[in-house]
Amino acid sequence: RSECTAPPLDTDVTILCTGPLTSEPMSDWLRQNCGAEALHFYDAVAPIIAGDSVDLDRAFFASRRDTTTADYLNCPFTRESYAAFFEALLEADTTVAHEFEDEKFFEACLPVEVLAHRGEKALLFGPLRPVGLTDPRTGRWPFGVVQLRREKEGDESFNMVGFQTRLRIPEQKRVFRMIPGLEHAEFLRYGSIHRNTYLDSPVLVHEDLSLKADPSIFLAGQLCGNEGYTESIATGHLTALYAWAKASGISVSIPPSTTALGAMLRYVTSSPDRPFTPSNVHFGLFPPIQWPGRKKPGKKEKKGLFCERALDDAKQWVASSLPQNAE
Repeated sequence: RSECTAPPLDTDVTILCTGPLTSEPMSDWLRQNCGAEALHFYDAVAPIIAGDSVDLDRAFFASRRDTTTADYLNCPFTRESYAAFFEALLEADTTVAHEFEDEKFFEACLPVEVLAHRGEKALLFGPLRPVGLTDPRTGRWPFGVVQLRREKEGDESFNMVGFQTRLRIPEQKRVFRMIPGLEHAEFLRYGSIHRNTYLDSPVLVHEDLSLKADPSIFLAGQLCGNEGYTESIATGHLTALYAWAKASGISVSIPPSTTALGAMLRYVTSSPDRPFTPSNVHFGLFPPIQWPGRKKPGKKEKKGLFCERALDDAKQWVASSLPQNAE
């Protein structure tokens, strides 16, 4: 058990899935052997608050536009309290990148302070938007709302929705306790930031997730350009399948692009976007469904049709492509 600074040379198949733990020596090996610079971006996580430290005289349970459920604990801002919070957030001390690191943030997971620097109302149209949340104490929508989401079934812990951050810990305590209802917040986990390393996979990787420079080496997880835990598990399964197929001397086809596996795989191996950036799986990666001779379906029905098509095509792929002992 020791640091792996390069793939082993004495194996027929190697899977690299170092992701956010990719060390500088491994990054150097990737740069030298892939013919391109390893890219990276910063990924931030939000604080978790102890439920019994939230002031329920100020915060209220509700879901946006849904009166039948109350899945979120909402901390309402007035115009004045938001202005004070916004100014404190802009002035707060952040974790500074090292000189050899340039800051590239995942657009769908921006630190809250980075979003704030885009304009005074950026947060109000983002994670703090009050639309559909009526404060029972005023009967009106607040000026802005910080939403807390349960970390598990009970009310012991809540995640600050959209509050991934690179603020230093003392600043998190000071600034986030300016949020109405969180004046005495107990932080079970502070927000943090880390670097994730990934390759320009559409240029460097075959459709079976093997490196073009060395097809015996396969990539999986964030290193190949996906984002998210479920997506990393998915590319891990696919990589294991194709590595097993190569070691066994058999061929396994690529899953259809109409499935989540296939759509994710095609994105990380053939995305035309420049520069290439990691992505979660989403319906925008799926090929469109044609609607000849019928009314265009609504949003909910459309997603259902995407899912039905994906399940049908996945079953056909398993039945026609995979050996029985690979299912």
